[in-house]
Amino acid sequence: MGIQTPAPAPSLEPALEEQDAETGRTHRHRRRRVRPTTWAGLAFVAPLVAYLAVFYAYPLYENVSMSLHRYTRATFVTGQAPFVGFDIYREVLASPQFWPTVRQTATFVIVSLVFQYAIGLGLAVFFHRGFRLSGLLRALFLVPWLLPIIVSATTWQWMMDADNGILNRFLGVFGVDPIWWLNNEHSLWAVTIANIWLGIPFNLVILYSGLQNIPTDLYEAASLDGAGAWRQFRTITFPLLRPVTAITLLLGFVYTLKVVDIVWIMTMGTGTSQTLATWAYSMAFGKGASALIQYSQASVVGTILLLVALLMGFVYLFVQRRQED
Repeated sequence: MGIQTPAPAPSLEPALEEQDAETGRTHRHRRRRVRPTTWAGLAFVAPLVAYLAVFYAYPLYENVSMSLHRYTRATFVTGQAPFVGFDIYREVLASPQFWPTVRQTATFVIVSLVFQYAIGLGLAVFFHRGFRLSGLLRALFLVPWLLPIIVSATTWQWMMDADNGILNRFLGVFGVDPIWWLNNEHSLWAVTIANIWLGIPFNLVILYSGLQNIPTDLYEAASLDGAGAWRQFRTITFPLLRPVTAITLLLGFVYTLKVVDIVWIMTMGTGTSQTLATWAYSMAFGKGASALIQYSQASVVGTILLLVALLMGFVYLFVQRRQED
């Protein structure tokens, strides 16, 4: 009777390979499925995207489109303005009003930013030391920021009145002749002073918050090393405030560049107080220095302001990246 050899067991490798392939397909199918949290995130983002598209992207597109078409009262209603390319840009740049207005705008913005930041930083350092009633005084400095612009502008207009203004009466005590603040060559300085007064509280709040984030141990160590108040400010406070300073100056620049309300209420953009923003407003609505409605020219000036603001935004990103590196 012979010995029977047992039959070899069937191989499991094909079954395992088929199971692995099926498992891989299942995992890939699961990865393709969008998670419920993703749908929830998209639902939260959708209103913001719709808001930005309707109130920012579309108006910007229309502004650029109007600057490339020659719009009049008739074509604005019919929507059949002819396409002229960059002809209107060349007309605006060649206008005798353009470069004087650019210089006035630059003066208005730069002087406002320098004094707003310097005074705001000084007040922030002063209140950072902490003393009795410092909170109340800080709150009082916020009043100009909280008042409606029309109230602030009207108040400054009254204060700078040539005949009955309190500023001329104060200067008269020292024998200074009355100054026509709101006319011709002095109107730029009048609106600049008012704008500085309005911007100081904003700089104070932002810079004071930045000072709160500086560790007090650094000042204590500097004091032990014999550093005085000025050296502490120069070597500790100011360098550590650079990120806050950058965003403060950027926001102040963009806001001051597009200021219309306070200038229009005080002087209607007459004399040297006309800026690019008020010039665009007067051309768009046919008021002030411009008696004609010039939609396309106003759009060109608006586009120029937009490009300048974007340029400053890129400068801020560049400076911020260098600071991080």
